[in-house]
Amino acid sequence: MVTSLSVPRLVVAAPSSGSGKTTVATGLMAALTRRGLSVSPHKVGPDYIDPGYHALATGRAGRNLDAYLCGPELIGPLFLHGARGCDIAVVEGVMGLYDGAAGEGELASTAQVAKLLRAPVVLVVDASSQSRSVAALVHGFVTWDPEVRIGGVILNKVASDRHEALLREALESVGVPVLGVLRRVEQVDTPSRHLGLVPVAERRAAAVDAVEAMATQVSAGCDLEALVALARGAGTLPCAAWDAAEVLLSADGGSFRVRPRVAVAGGSAFTFSYAEHAELLSAAGAEVVPFDPLRDERLPEGTRGLVVGGGFPEVYAAELSANEPLRGAVAELALGGAPVAAECAGLLYLCRELDGQPMCGVLDASARMTGRLTLGYRDAVAVSDSVLAGAGERMRGHEFHRTVVEPGWGTGAAAPAWGVRVPERRVEGFVQRNVHASYLHTHWAAAPGVARRFVERCRTS
Repeated sequence: MVTSLSVPRLVVAAPSSGSGKTTVATGLMAALTRRGLSVSPHKVGPDYIDPGYHALATGRAGRNLDAYLCGPELIGPLFLHGARGCDIAVVEGVMGLYDGAAGEGELASTAQVAKLLRAPVVLVVDASSQSRSVAALVHGFVTWDPEVRIGGVILNKVASDRHEALLREALESVGVPVLGVLRRVEQVDTPSRHLGLVPVAERRAAAVDAVEAMATQVSAGCDLEALVALARGAGTLPCAAWDAAEVLLSADGGSFRVRPRVAVAGGSAFTFSYAEHAELLSAAGAEVVPFDPLRDERLPEGTRGLVVGGGFPEVYAAELSANEPLRGAVAELALGGAPVAAECAGLLYLCRELDGQPMCGVLDASARMTGRLTLGYRDAVAVSDSVLAGAGERMRGHEFHRTVVEPGWGTGAAAPAWGVRVPERRVEGFVQRNVHASYLHTHWAAAPGVARRFVERCRTS
């Protein structure tokens, strides 16, 4: 049954990456939270790192809105699910406003998500090397797609009062209000690494300080009342909120006689996960228990299945290797036939070694860092029956890594996990007994049967 729900909302976008979207979006989330509003944080695209800063700013789980991984039809429902009970929602865009999946038109772009959400856009412009030309830039973005409503501009990296006056004068002709002006503030900068910002889990105290500085800068430089008023004009969405229990209705009406315990890796080494995955596992009947492979020497008592998502195991290879008791427990669980789902970092952790450091040895393969970035969306088809999918089932995923995995001589018992078509036709990953290990990051909300299948295997294995 379709209902119409209204959540005040706005999208923070930019002409290009590096313009200051994360600073403005995170600072705005934190500034509004300071004012006593319950803020729902969202991020366009597959990014796992920015939502960690959003969660720190708001006290709520940062959630992704990815029209490629989940399909355009789920953007509204997933948004409403994340925004339940909130006063306002702030959505941080990805790349430039109109940039999306390569060769797919507007698919997965910030502009597409803004249109699907019927949300006004606030354009963050890096004004550091321009004055009057800012009017031409903003005019182009305003007129490119009439269905995208740009409700205001925030000027970032403004050098002086004189510079600000020139920019404001130029923008008067465009008819788009200036909702904020931000100057350079060194302490707002957040450190980056080979895959983007350093995750919150690795620098929590410094991240708290950075988010506080962002909030202070946005509060001082932006018209918060005008931004809230803009968000309140977004209107209704003609769809119902996504609900994990509803999409996984069981034959017995949702009561489970056996709730297998599924251990989910977390901590500083494994920070990449979508909140909906744990919700789907729970709705499918699992008891979800987090653990930290850097600190815990044992898996949670009674573990029947294991999920190891993405992150930065290469940064923590020595510490992960030093936790020999846990590595042994993971190997024993996997070799004993328990279901294991591993994505990217999880794949590396299951290998025999990573950059020369012993890992779990579940797979006869070695992994190492390289200088080459593998990045992009993938159309995939399951090559083999596994704990996640039946052979022939299709899913969409995303790759983002600078490592390579080289199979050993003993991987003959393993079958490929996925066949992918982009950027070239190839097979990828490993299926070995009840282990599914792959570089591909997937969003289970697009295929909730994945969670049901995994939990059923946990019950019967």
